[in-house]
Amino acid sequence: MRKIMLLAGAVAVLVTLTQTAPRHLTVSRKHSDLIAKRIYAYRDWQSTGVRVDQGDLVEIEAEGEWLYTPDEFHGPGGHPVFPAASFYPISSGSGGALIGRIGEEGYRFIVGKRVDMQAPQKGILYLRINDDILSDNDGWVAVRIDVTETEESLP
Repeated sequence: MRKIMLLAGAVAVLVTLTQTAPRHLTVSRKHSDLIAKRIYAYRDWQSTGVRVDQGDLVEIEAEGEWLYTPDEFHGPGGHPVFPAASFYPISSGSGGALIGRIGEEGYRFIVGKRVDMQAPQKGILYLRINDDILSDNDGWVAVRIDVTETEESLP
């Protein structure tokens, strides 16, 4: 009988705690709240897992630092002095900048710290550092991605 009373008391305490505990339910309203990913400087094209359709509005923001040149960390905007070489994935812009691609072999573009663009084609969004040799890089940048469908979006 004593065990039953202790069990009943424990159940009563649990019921009271669950009813009086504050209930916080957070519902994400923006796609960007759901997508926060690290892009590593020493890896090739990295899938974000985000699929875009042609015509979608794509917003990418990045922050953090990665090692692109010896002993120099830079942000996703790339090196402030060294431009990208002709043999980099994108030969315009800064060396060490964050760049993107839509699809396996698709459209490439510079992201830097932030880009707002309309997707020219459909596909998975990939990101990486604008560099030719990745093995001597280190660090990562965090990216937030927001995709908004438009009337021009094609499924």
